[in-house]
Amino acid sequence: MTDQAKVRRHAERIRELVASVVRSQIKDPRLGMITITDARITADLRDATVFYTVLGDAAAQASTAAALESAKGMLRSTVGKALGLRHSPTLTFVLDDVQDQVKHIDDLLAAARTADAEVQRLAAKSSYAGDAQPYRVEDDEDAADDEPAADAEPREGDRR
Repeated sequence: MTDQAKVRRHAERIRELVASVVRSQIKDPRLGMITITDARITADLRDATVFYTVLGDAAAQASTAAALESAKGMLRSTVGKALGLRHSPTLTFVLDDVQDQVKHIDDLLAAARTADAEVQRLAAKSSYAGDAQPYRVEDDEDAADDEPAADAEPREGDRR
């Protein structure tokens, strides 16, 4: 059984190590404005997935992916030495498309706001389908007939 806290610590350490190595040791001109956002490692500590974002267009993302792929061996050896594990985890780099997801969610929220405004506009013009008071209201005379008199004798099963 693997300790989940240990796995989380190793994943955080991998994220920090990869970020510092990318910032200081990789001198590849294809590497764009990169941010290492997250790292996840399997429970057996053999495979690590590193998520990153790149500032720029699709060409910058493709060139950064190529630069990371070519530097994967150096990054793996650095991570393996720093973690002190028996086996260095294999690294897989995945482009984190957070900005695209944020834009999609913003578009969905804008559509929901528009739909809500349309519903409120339609509701302001609407009226009740039936009577304004759909429940039967008894008159005072009918209610007085149903109430027992205050001076009446209590019946055998009544508790007062």
